[in-house]
Amino acid sequence: MLAILGGFVAAIAWAASTLCTSRASRMIPPASVVAWVALVGLVALAPFLLSQGVPANLNAGDTAWLAASGAGNVAGLLLAYRAFRDGAVVLLAPLISTEGAIAALIAILAGERVTPAAAAALVVIACGVALAALHAGGPDQAGADSGRGVALAGLAAVCFGVGLYATGRVSSLPLAWVILPARLVGAVLVALPLVASRRLRIVRPAAPLVLAAGLCEVIGFGSFALGARHDVAVTAVVAAQFAAITAIMAYLLFGERLTRIQVVGVVTLLAGVTTLSVVRG
Repeated sequence: MLAILGGFVAAIAWAASTLCTSRASRMIPPASVVAWVALVGLVALAPFLLSQGVPANLNAGDTAWLAASGAGNVAGLLLAYRAFRDGAVVLLAPLISTEGAIAALIAILAGERVTPAAAAALVVIACGVALAALHAGGPDQAGADSGRGVALAGLAAVCFGVGLYATGRVSSLPLAWVILPARLVGAVLVALPLVASRRLRIVRPAAPLVLAAGLCEVIGFGSFALGARHDVAVTAVVAAQFAAITAIMAYLLFGERLTRIQVVGVVTLLAGVTTLSVVRG
């Protein structure tokens, strides 16, 4: 039950964050969105970090993986937020959700054995991505440069996949420390340079969006980590549905539409992500 609850809360939080940042990215530069999301998350985590202190089992290897986790996540956010300026969220969110499949591929390349079911799921995901990307720049995309958005979303998924794999290598650390890297890297490497160069932007309509997104990112990651401690497979399956929730809400709230073949691709992609989550548990 706790695994289901953790995955459900993570899915809702990540869907809300995606919807908020997709709107905020069209009001202020993507780098500013990343900076504000990171700063909000860092402030939210501060009390927990202070109460827990530095983990006694933290070593140089863990530190390197934490750095990789943060760098991958922040790079993914920069690319994803830029993609949202060019394409429909209803298409891009499912593409970005392939981060789990990419993390699985990295694990396989690192020597982890893959079952026939997992291999089949990866093939299904690849087919879904190919179908979803067809006619990406067509008239059904409301004049947005969706081809570029799809490419950026794909690169974002790769970066997120690297970050997700790195996070898995340090999952034994306290929860706040597992969540910290992306917030810290975003604050130091994105927010501080923007502040120093006086290029950190915010407008009144975007302020509540980045605030909500920053909190949702922390809540989502924390909920996923807590649920995964009870049952990784169940939590992953439920949390992976954030892409479907985002796509549905983008259709209802923003009126975004896809071509028929792209709908088939998105459904295929989501089915593959869900299947992979199950078989890899």
